[in-house]
Amino acid sequence: MCSAIPLQFHCNFFIIRLNSLLIHCETGMKLSNKEFDKIVQRAIRRIPDEIRQHLDNILITVQQWPDPDLLEEMGYPPDEPLLGVYWGVPLNERSATEPPLYPDTIYIFKGPLEEMCASLEELEEEIEITVVHEIAHFLGISEERLAELGYD
Repeated sequence: MCSAIPLQFHCNFFIIRLNSLLIHCETGMKLSNKEFDKIVQRAIRRIPDEIRQHLDNILITVQQWPDPDLLEEMGYPPDEPLLGVYWGVPLNERSATEPPLYPDTIYIFKGPLEEMCASLEELEEEIEITVVHEIAHFLGISEERLAELGYD
């Protein structure tokens, strides 16, 4: 089951919640899906307008955990938490003759974020950093440049 929550500001994007089949042992915070989605919305509102404007027509999808196949495909170490990922074709790699087949999507992973954060304030800040990080991938900004901008 999938549901979209339109956000209440001038961007054309949605939070979509997908049910996850994976079960993990939780050791950190545990929020309801509704509470978590509200924090995602607050975190996105904190992003400066000049960055947030790039969220037009991008889906933001909240999943409980990253799929193990995704982690393997990305070469991501299993002992390192993946908080989010951009899935799409970065703007600097797009072709006018071959548009992307699928919508650009930012995945936010609830479980790892809950496990690593000790407070709602920390969670909101980590979600903001994660979304900015994934917007940067959409824009073609490197990891090094992100670190220079203070989003490492």
